[in-house]
Amino acid sequence: MSRLPVMSSKRVLTSSSGSENGPDCAPAQKRTRKDPEPFKPQAAATVIGGKQRPVAAARAPLLKPVRSMGAATVAAGPSRGVLKPSVAATSAKAGNVKQPVAATGAKAGGGAANKRHAWDLKGKVSDMEGKIRNYQTKFKSVNQENEALKGSMTQSRTRVEVMEKELEKQRNQISDYEEELQALSGVRDELEQVSCDKSTLQKELSNLEGKYKVMETLRDSQETELQTLKMKLSVQETTLTRVQGTLRDTEEEVRCLKETMVQQKDDLHAGEMERRRLHNAIQELKGNIRVFCRVRPLVGGGLSKQIQLPASDNKMITLAKTEESHTGKTADTQKSYNFNFDRVFSPDSSQQEVFEEISLLVQSALDGYNVCCFAYGQTGSGKTYTMEGDEFDQTRGVIPRAVQQIFKAAEKLGAQGWEFTFTASFVEIYNETLKDLLYTGKASKRPEHEIRKSTNNEVTITNLTYEKVSNEDQVLGLIALANQNRSTAQTAQNDRSSRSHSVFQLDIEGVNSGRDVKCKSTLCLVDLAGSERMVKSQSQGERFKEMTAINGSLSNLGLVITALANKESYVPYRNSKLTYLLQGCLGGNSKTLMFVNIAPEADSFGETLNSLRFASKVNDCVIGTASANRK
Repeated sequence: MSRLPVMSSKRVLTSSSGSENGPDCAPAQKRTRKDPEPFKPQAAATVIGGKQRPVAAARAPLLKPVRSMGAATVAAGPSRGVLKPSVAATSAKAGNVKQPVAATGAKAGGGAANKRHAWDLKGKVSDMEGKIRNYQTKFKSVNQENEALKGSMTQSRTRVEVMEKELEKQRNQISDYEEELQALSGVRDELEQVSCDKSTLQKELSNLEGKYKVMETLRDSQETELQTLKMKLSVQETTLTRVQGTLRDTEEEVRCLKETMVQQKDDLHAGEMERRRLHNAIQELKGNIRVFCRVRPLVGGGLSKQIQLPASDNKMITLAKTEESHTGKTADTQKSYNFNFDRVFSPDSSQQEVFEEISLLVQSALDGYNVCCFAYGQTGSGKTYTMEGDEFDQTRGVIPRAVQQIFKAAEKLGAQGWEFTFTASFVEIYNETLKDLLYTGKASKRPEHEIRKSTNNEVTITNLTYEKVSNEDQVLGLIALANQNRSTAQTAQNDRSSRSHSVFQLDIEGVNSGRDVKCKSTLCLVDLAGSERMVKSQSQGERFKEMTAINGSLSNLGLVITALANKESYVPYRNSKLTYLLQGCLGGNSKTLMFVNIAPEADSFGETLNSLRFASKVNDCVIGTASANRK
């Protein structure tokens, strides 16, 4: 009667074990055969030792049904005997299982050795019940341990959190301490620097203390000196008061002097204007065209018998010649020719004496009047020497002396507020052709020149070189350049005869800004080529052509002078380049002076007589009154 339930219980247990424990046991046996390593259920014991809550919770339900089955669980006993060594071994390895559990495992192992008979099911059930009790006891103890471990773990986690917070706090403190340490390291460097500075300052302090003592001594001396200076200051203040009174008187005197100076400047300007007016009146009384005669000395010295100069009259010259009787019945007769000029210079006259007579005329050029001075005479009579002279100061001619006087007078007038600008040009008339004597370019590229007359009757030359000059040396340099370029040649009468007419022009512009006065004038200095006779000069070829051109231009000059003297309506200025260029000087707004140079030799009597006759015509010529070019 008891077998049926047992068998049914066995089948139930078998099915139950097959469904629940079968998958765990059968693979465990296979793995035990293949691999000697511990079976997976060791994890249950390991979980107990390692405090893993999920595995222990999963194993608890497996034991509770077994406890309720009773005798039916006997058949499962042998099938789970394989786990005992693993559990015991695992429990031993875990180290957290109590000693009674290990003993129980050993006892169960001993029972397994005394294997019951197959028919002793009751004994097997009792054995299984004992095992279940042991397992339940172990399960309870494991659960208790697990709960204890849970509480311990909770406490540990709480402690870990507290320790982590403490650790974080300690880390923050460490970082703060590190920052403070870095700051303190800088402070230490600063402290060392401060210590060094302190020692330096202490040294300086000691030095300053020494200096302070010296300064105290100096202060005492300075105070003493200050007292002395205060006394001097009081004296100086008294003196200053007296000086200030004197200064006021002086300032008043300076103001009066300034007013006087302004009045004197006005008087000076008025005097200068009056001087110019009177100077011009004197020049007009002398004649706007004047003639000076200069006699060249003989080569051997002395005076020629045919030229007579009265000692009491420096304006008269007599030309005398003894003529033989053609019949021989009468005695030789002496024929005299008397001429009167504005001034006659003897052979002994120096260059300075000659220039003093024309210096007032040169001054008119700065006053705003056009001035022209030219030399006339036969070849070798001393025209070029009179106009240009030599390099030495005593023998300088009219042109360099006039330039010197112009610049000196301009400098003096500068103190009265006048400012002058000067422009120089030098032109040559050679064979009725104009040539620029200041041209420095290639001869093949020399430009052509023409005489032009502007609307205001000013005569100009095209393509001519005009040089701005500011001092005497620049003008003298231009004159030297012109002399190098001028055409000269040797003739029977003169080793270095001028074969052309040279015309030097200095344009003058003056401005007085303070008086709002302007003036403009031209100083024209002309060296004419000498007249000559072919019989005496023996000119041939090119020299004959030059002689013909020279005599032709001088003849035209004579025609112009004759027409002006006769006050003819038509004056042939355009017959030659020379008269056309000098048109403004001969018949226009200009003060003109002519030097007639004569040779004292007896064989030059004819040429000398012709030159003096020509000069007389010029002296008798009356031209219009010159007016100043002022604005």
